[in-house]
Amino acid sequence: MVGRSAAHPIRILQFGGGNFLRAFADYLIEILNTETSFSGSVALVKPTERGDYASLRQQDGLFHVLTQGIQQGHAVREIKRVGCVQQIIHPYRDWAVYTETATLPEIRFVLSNTTEAGIVFREEEMPQNAPAREYPGKLTQWLYHRFVHFGAEADKGIVFLPCELIEENGQALKNCILHYARHWKLGAAFESWINNHNTFCDTLVDRIVPGPPEDPSRIWEELGVEDHQLVTAEPYLLWAIQAPESVRKELPFDQTTQNVVFTDDLSSFRTLKVRILNGAHTAMVPVGLSEGITTVRQFVEHSKWGPWLKALLREEVAPTLPYSDTEIENYIETVLDRFKNPYINHKLADIALNSISKFRVRLLPTVQAYYDQTGKVPSRIAESLAALIHLYKGDYPGLPRDSADIVEWFRRCWTEEHNESIAHKVLNNKEIWGRSLEFLEPNVKNYLKQDL
Repeated sequence: MVGRSAAHPIRILQFGGGNFLRAFADYLIEILNTETSFSGSVALVKPTERGDYASLRQQDGLFHVLTQGIQQGHAVREIKRVGCVQQIIHPYRDWAVYTETATLPEIRFVLSNTTEAGIVFREEEMPQNAPAREYPGKLTQWLYHRFVHFGAEADKGIVFLPCELIEENGQALKNCILHYARHWKLGAAFESWINNHNTFCDTLVDRIVPGPPEDPSRIWEELGVEDHQLVTAEPYLLWAIQAPESVRKELPFDQTTQNVVFTDDLSSFRTLKVRILNGAHTAMVPVGLSEGITTVRQFVEHSKWGPWLKALLREEVAPTLPYSDTEIENYIETVLDRFKNPYINHKLADIALNSISKFRVRLLPTVQAYYDQTGKVPSRIAESLAALIHLYKGDYPGLPRDSADIVEWFRRCWTEEHNESIAHKVLNNKEIWGRSLEFLEPNVKNYLKQDL
């Protein structure tokens, strides 16, 4: 693959190089570089020990994003070459290279997408010359190295733009970092520098990125090169960022046509998107896989499960949302149209990563609100939860994909418990759900019996 025509200084440290960040954040950074004077490249950090981004390394960080879909009734197609990833770092193997990036004065931004399960604090001693177990721990180590190297200089602070779909993701990340700082006794001066000279933005991301095309050879022929990191995406894109005016000036998206919105209040953007679009994704995954359905489009167009999903959104999710009926219905229709994109092959198995934490963030608030308002359990979401518990039995090839602790806990449940007691044990695991879900037990148990 042809190399870069010009190198930009590394200004962004990015945790995660999966399909979404490459077709969303890196795609947008490439546009900033080509359409504005931004001039910044990415140092991409592998946030987990397994894997190596070997294919992306072999391509020197270069890849293409294929955008296809329908906008305003017209077919849209674009292939964009993305060359902003300049360095790929595996901190478990190249710890010194990872910490060395903390000494780069030009680095200004940290991006991440470690899923809903990634922004957590885990009590452990501060590793020496090795990464902490969780992403915020690794980030705290990096920040402390930067703090020591530059002597707490104010202008060496960082703007954090987490893309994880949790509420107030920027503040959650900041709280984790401060928790590590206190736990590791890194000092009041370091905590002060974090608080006063670093900016933690709450953000919301929205773009359907199903991954590579099923048959990339046709696209390769069109490109004249075999791109094994080619990724597809829908045309729709939204990045809502709650940030001070200074960040808006540093990220000049107003000079582009991209749908990047700087706002003082993310709540309306977040609630609609997470509860409806992401909630629909999470609800359909275990049900669809158990029924032999493999893609989002197949599910939405299915004679039984398509109407089931629409009823879930309109009858169980919509009544819990604090917006007008018109606004909610318009958004639901937009989401369903996006799910039917004929150019997108969004596999349910690809959405299944960390499904437990996704259910907790995306669907559990709807369940609780619906129950509080009506005194009843939303039956379709309960059915999805039963199918999710069954999915974690491990009968579906390659699944579940979750943290080792959660996978092992469910394995023990299915090995040690009678089928009748599975629902009770799972729903009363407060560590997983943050509360007891015992009120769901009769409904979930009933659906679970049907699955077994």
